Amino acid sequence: MARRVVITGIGLICGVGNTSGEVWSNILAGKSGVASITHFDASLFACQIAAEVKNFDPLNFIEKKELKKMGRFIHLALAATDEAMKMSGLQVTPANAERVGVHIGSGIGGFDVIEREHRNLLEGGPRRISPFFIPAAIINLAAGHVSIRWGAKGPNEATATACTTSAHAIGDAFKIIQRGDADVMIAGGTEAAITPMGVGGFASMRALSTRNDDPVHSSRPWDKDRDGFVIGEGSGILILEEYEMAKARGANILAEIVGYGMSADAYHITQPSEDGDGGFRVMTNAIRDAKITPNDIGYVNAHGTSTPVGDVLEARAIRRCFGEYKVPVSSTKSMTGHLLGGAGGLEAGLTVLALREQILPPTINLESQDPETEGMDFVPNHSRKARVDYALSNSFGFGGTNGSLVFKRWAE
Repeated sequence: MARRVVITGIGLICGVGNTSGEVWSNILAGKSGVASITHFDASLFACQIAAEVKNFDPLNFIEKKELKKMGRFIHLALAATDEAMKMSGLQVTPANAERVGVHIGSGIGGFDVIEREHRNLLEGGPRRISPFFIPAAIINLAAGHVSIRWGAKGPNEATATACTTSAHAIGDAFKIIQRGDADVMIAGGTEAAITPMGVGGFASMRALSTRNDDPVHSSRPWDKDRDGFVIGEGSGILILEEYEMAKARGANILAEIVGYGMSADAYHITQPSEDGDGGFRVMTNAIRDAKITPNDIGYVNAHGTSTPVGDVLEARAIRRCFGEYKVPVSSTKSMTGHLLGGAGGLEAGLTVLALREQILPPTINLESQDPETEGMDFVPNHSRKARVDYALSNSFGFGGTNGSLVFKRWAE
């Protein structure tokens, strides 16, 4: 019989807050984290807005001499993991270290480091390249640093599946515990791609909102006037733990993870299939894995990026999956922007908090709903109290890679 897996800690950092408590309160208040870019001079860019993490000092989490060994995506992951581990109360000891693993991914990794060291190369030649360049930039070093800092000697992995990265990391970690290969997994994702190349690359695809004169209203999923997504940064980390272990040590259990689904569109490098088939199948797979029915789901935290095509296709997939049942759906990206590889971790954490607090986060900036999504409940503009026993979180990525997670409200 598969082992039960519970959530005992959450660490969140993004454009609306630097802790899970701050993030959650601002999400419920419908506060946008989008503003003009400050990380670099974006005056020549088509898109000049982003959801940057604000007032973040990595020295609160990392020794000064260690900073140069890490890209910003690692800084953010360490901060989120610090909060999650403190919340869980878990102590990694010589007795349990080999049963504690890490699975933290990133869609892009150390873009800031790559750009900086390339500039050093052009300006000063190869001798100017830092010896820390590679380990500061590669994706698996977020998981590596977390493993080293907390002494976790179990499975150590890093997923890189574009915007589905952290959903896959959490789902794979769930299965690792479920089948008995670890008792605890520190899982999620992190991203820090608000850089000239990051913003410029997505802008060249015409994927980003250019509502530069009105940042707080720029991310508007399912609104008929949406014009693209807003890039965000941050990290979302969950502590997944085998239930009997968590119970024995008196852990404060936040929710249970009960389902995980994966699928591929097999259609296009950046666009979902026109009928939303990949999204439909991944939700169906996750619900089947949870051994429940669509009608048991009380809330969906959607991928909902605010792109003209993607929003409609996800809505079609949800309608096909849930049929006549009008499940409440919201996109917290309307406030946090899109964290790319970090999105699924952040949104999984918010989904767990929605279950725990029995409050549905809103989709802000939904002023005139797209007619193609007529009749759907997107929890517009204001959070809402609700009785929810199961909730689902969606993540879809370039290359047609999809992941869905199902969480269950915790009750002894």
